[in-house]
Amino acid sequence: MSPTLFSVALGGALGATARYLVNSTATRVMGHGFPYATLFVNVLGSLLMGALVVVLAQKGGTRFAPFLMTGVLGGFTTFSAFSLDAVTLWERGQTGLAAGYVLGTVILTLGALFTGMTLARGWFA
Repeated sequence: MSPTLFSVALGGALGATARYLVNSTATRVMGHGFPYATLFVNVLGSLLMGALVVVLAQKGGTRFAPFLMTGVLGGFTTFSAFSLDAVTLWERGQTGLAAGYVLGTVILTLGALFTGMTLARGWFA
């Protein structure tokens, strides 16, 4: 196995483990009624992705991108889970909640990515 492939696999394992812990905690604290954990990891993951893309580029750390961006954040964020959650809400007849979830997720994750980039540019300018 190549070193890059190994770093992606290791990062993915760490990210997926972190996502599992967030899901377990959110379900215990907030219950099963709304996919709060999925929304949280997608927003946080987008924020971190925005910051990392700037920091790694400005600090010459692009060699860490496979581990951090593809591996850790790829394993942590859950767009496939997001899709399933949205369809589940829709199929339960919660059309308005499903639409709000989709719209809110897209707006919040794009905003978080932009915020992460802005913060990172300010820190490393």
